[in-house]
Amino acid sequence: QVQLVESRGGLVQPGGSLRLSCAASGSIFSINPMGWYRQAPGKQRELVATITSSGSRNYADSVKGRFTISRDNTKNTVYLQMNNLKPEDTAVYYCYAHILSSSYSFSDYWGQGTQVTVSS
Repeated sequence: QVQLVESRGGLVQPGGSLRLSCAASGSIFSINPMGWYRQAPGKQRELVATITSSGSRNYADSVKGRFTISRDNTKNTVYLQMNNLKPEDTAVYYCYAHILSSSYSFSDYWGQGTQVTVSS
C-alpha cells in the first residue's frame, strides 16, 4: 500500500514564505517524477513543479524564480519552498508521485491536499 503524506499548509501574508513537504511510504521501488500541483476555487488543477530522480526540475511559468522544488531520494520525500507568495498562489496543493511499486507496476499517486492561503 503506497501512501503520500503532506505537511500542513497555512495562512501566509503576501511576500511571505512557506515550505511544504510530502513523504511517500509503502512498497516502493522507484519514484519518478515527484511533484506538486494546485487547484484554486473554480479552476482546474494545474502543475506547479516536478522533479525527476536525477534532479531535473520543471516549473510553471507563474512560479519560476519564487518556488524551488527539491527531493530527498533516501527518504522518498519531495519539498516545495515557496517564497514571495502572492494572493494568486492561494490554492489546495497536492503532492504527486509516479511510483514503481513492489507489484512491478507504475501508478500515479496523490496526496490528500493541503490548503495554502496568501492573504493580509
